[in-house]
Order: sequence, then structure tokens, then C-alpha cells
Amino acid sequence: MDAAFHKTTKKESAWQETMYIEEPPNKGGVLSCIFSLKEEVGALAKALRLFEENGINLTHIESRPSRLNKGEYEFFVNVDATCSKSLDEVIDHLRAQISGHIIELSRNKIKDTVPWFPRDIQDLDRFANQILSYGSELDADHPGFTDPVYRTRRKEFADIAYNYKYGQPIPRVEYTEEEKKTWRTVFQKLKSLYPTHACKEHNQVFPLLEKYCGYKEDNIPQLEDISKFLQSCTGFSLRPVAGLLSSRDFLAGLAFRVFHSTQYIRHSSKPMYTPEPDICHEVLGHVPLFADPSFAQFSQEIGLASLGAPDEYIEKLATVYWFTVEFGLCKQDSEIKAYGAGLLSSFGELHYCLTDKPEVHPFDPEKTAVQKYPITEFQPVYFVAESFDNAKEKVRKFAATIPKPFSLRYNPYTRSVEVLDNIQQLQNLADNINGELATLCNALKKMV
Repeated sequence: MDAAFHKTTKKESAWQETMYIEEPPNKGGVLSCIFSLKEEVGALAKALRLFEENGINLTHIESRPSRLNKGEYEFFVNVDATCSKSLDEVIDHLRAQISGHIIELSRNKIKDTVPWFPRDIQDLDRFANQILSYGSELDADHPGFTDPVYRTRRKEFADIAYNYKYGQPIPRVEYTEEEKKTWRTVFQKLKSLYPTHACKEHNQVFPLLEKYCGYKEDNIPQLEDISKFLQSCTGFSLRPVAGLLSSRDFLAGLAFRVFHSTQYIRHSSKPMYTPEPDICHEVLGHVPLFADPSFAQFSQEIGLASLGAPDEYIEKLATVYWFTVEFGLCKQDSEIKAYGAGLLSSFGELHYCLTDKPEVHPFDPEKTAVQKYPITEFQPVYFVAESFDNAKEKVRKFAATIPKPFSLRYNPYTRSVEVLDNIQQLQNLADNINGELATLCNALKKMV
């Protein structure tokens, strides 16, 4: 097969077993955190004694050498606790006395059944490195598994993402001639199909990416240049990621108009195949549509719907994402065109999806959300949207069925999510809407 996308599927199957930072299995009174210790005799015993002295039970602990500071070890722990005060005391002691750094990942109080979710765009830093694999950690069937040079190179890209924080410029990469050759093969093949197979939004933006972002046969574009371009178009931005994220974390990024993007390229031995998302998939498949206002808002709607949603609905939203943003088709001028990134970055499947071989159904989130799908072969079923605006309204109605004790609103000025759960919040929203309506009415009067 050609390029395969696993950002919302492969990670699901491996989630509980291979992830360094795992979801707390106990939904009542759980704290997950990472703290680092210098390689000194008795350091770990001293840290664990803090938990014991405060009556806090550790339900899970893992360790590994620190990737940030040589001579230190990082410890990931799940804590089963009923006293938040005791937890705060332990964290304070770790910060002041022992730890090189400490990151609190999640805390679910017993009375609170809503999963933690980011409120501010900077909160994405808290889970950006909760990945399923890192750097050179490749599966045995990966084309680059036996290539030590490729594995070392993959780790270099992973280190860039691992050390990235919100607000920083994305480090530029000097790609090798072999990497550029792989890019050239993929770029030429896909570009030949775009005029006849891709949606008009993709084809309208692509020349702009060539003009402003360095999309060329002999040049792999830089994420920083693309991110600045997207921000000027729709407010979307790119963030480098070291590996596969969970569905919940990946979708949460979309709520803030942030797309977690890989920066490495597939192995040169199979330029038309990749077992996981790479730079070709991200910048050729995803990026052009994020520059379209309607599609950008549609993607954000899926992300907002995921915030605070129960696990079973995260799975449904991830499936909706799979059949739209990844493998979606849409109607345009009495024809069906591709807009999903998994199609637009796969020469073979982009050609196949518009033949009479697969099944094609109207996009309906209720039905789409429970559709089974393969991840190692062409899709046997696709869903067709009437338009991005129509799909957005359907997703919005589907999101309204997700059980939450509150509503959410994204504030583009502060790049934060506001929880609408009190009268004052609703009054502020009403005031904003009235202001926008006044602007609209004034503009309409001037056009009459």
C-alpha cells in the first residue's frame, strides 16, 4: 500500500501497553506526574518516603534516564489519593528538596468525573510528550528498522520535538540529499493527481504554499514557515511532535487550532509507503486544508467536542476524524473529490478512492462514528460530505449529544477555552454576540 496514517488508530491499540506515560486506570482520585532525580545514592528512597509519610499510595511507577539532563533519572508515577492537601505538600517538597523538575500531568478528584483537559494553549506543553514511541523506537516491520543511520536520524527529529515549548520558533532542519530525493519522488507523484482528484480548496492553496512556504521538488518545506503561513490564513499553527499521541491529546490540540506535526521523512527504500505519519503526509496532506477557513473551523469543532468528553466518545470522535480529516470525500460541482490527508498523501489510495471499488456513504456522524476500518490497507468504505460547512453543522449537532455538565467556547484573542457554566460567563458571551451582530447590521446597511 501507499502512505498509511495511524495517528488515531495504531496508538489506540498500543496505548495501555507501550506508552511511557499512560492514562490513569483509576478514575477516582488520581494524580499522574513525572519528577527527575540526580543519580545519587538514596535519592529515590528519599522521594518515595515523602509519599509514604503523607499516607499516599503509589499505584504505578516507571523510570528511565532523563533525555533532558545527563546524570538524572525521570520517574513517572500514578498516585491513588483522597487528600489533595497531602498531594500538594508532596509536590512542594519534591520541587524544593529533591527534584530537578516535576510535571503534574493530571489530577481527577473523586467527585469530578470530567477528564482533565487543557484550558489554555500553553497547557498543550503538559501532554505533548505523552507519546507511544520515541525516536529510534521502530517496529520490526518498519522499513528503517535495520538501518542505524535512519534510526539515529529519527531520534534527532524526536529530540527537537521533545524539547519544544509553546511560543518558541520551530527549529529548522537541514535535510540530507537522500531525504530530499525521497521527498521529490512523493511530491512529483502526488502533484500529478491533485488537479483531477483533490478538492478545489486544496488546489487553490497549493500554489500559495509553493510561492510562500518553499514547496518544491528539490526542497522539503520547514514547519516554522508553514506555521506562520497558516496563522495568517486561519489562525492554525503547527507544533512538532516526537511520536504518536493518544486520540484525546491529539484532538485537544485541534481545539486550539494547533496541529501536532511530525518533522522526519519516511525511509528511502519505500518512498511511496510509510507505516506512520511523516513530513510528506503532514505538509502535503493536512496543511493545504488548514489554510481554508471552513475546513479549519470544521477541524476545530471536532477538537472542541473532545474536551472533557468521556472515553467512549473520544473513540467515536477519533473515528469521525478518521473518516473526514484523514479519509474524507466531498461533493463539488456534481463530482466527488478527496479532502482527507490520508488520501492526499497517498498516490495509490488517492487514485483508488474515486473508483467504483470502495463503498461510498453520505457523511452522518452518528453512523460514521461506529464504522469499523482497517489501518494497513485501502479503506473499503468512505463517507462523502455535502460541504465543509454542512459537515461542520453535523459535527456540532453530534457534539451536543456528548454528556458534559458545561459548554465550551474558544476565545481566539487569548487562545484559551472558556467553560460556560455560570451566569456571568453566559452574559459575557451574549455581550460579545451582540457586538458582532451590531457590526453585521451596520455593514449590511452600508451595502443597501
